[in-house]
Amino acid sequence: MTNSTSSSGSNGSLFMIALRASIAFILLCGIIYPLVSTGLAQLLFPHQANGSMIKDSNGRIIGSSLIGQSFTDPAYFQGRVSSIDYKAEASGSNNYAPSNPDMLQRTKDSIAAWQAANPDVPVSQLPLALITNSGSGLDPHITPASADVQIPRISKLTGLSPDTLKELVKKHTDGRDLGVFGDPRVNVLELNIELSQLRK
Repeated sequence: MTNSTSSSGSNGSLFMIALRASIAFILLCGIIYPLVSTGLAQLLFPHQANGSMIKDSNGRIIGSSLIGQSFTDPAYFQGRVSSIDYKAEASGSNNYAPSNPDMLQRTKDSIAAWQAANPDVPVSQLPLALITNSGSGLDPHITPASADVQIPRISKLTGLSPDTLKELVKKHTDGRDLGVFGDPRVNVLELNIELSQLRK
């Protein structure tokens, strides 16, 4: 009888310890930590915490510097191929092997589209980055070389001189992170926003 009562008491004690620990972790990890981290992010990095949104002169959101978007007007710089049409909710790619028939056909179609839109630039100068999908399908950047090869087309369509466009690309080229990580890159949306202003 004593052993049974003692066992019940121990089980009750263990249950209360587990319950208190669960409540403590729910409060700490489910409420306090998210509130503190969100509050600090809003205080210290409000632009990044809210999605790095870019607004036009009227204060209207036109995109994010972190997510690419499609530009159908050939007078603007084009970004990388996106197999998901830059839909953020569907991040990812098909991860095809180079020998995959669908991958080969999409690449051929991309090259044909390039030739049609850029007759003044030989295919041999077409950077691989412009006809390949990024891992997420959302890459907002292109390489400086991928921007430079589009200059003849854009110059012809906008009337802006190649030198002006080269300076524009140079201005919007970010170097390697900390001087060593990653590659130089150009944010297509930010580049096109300034290009749009120059066209006015």
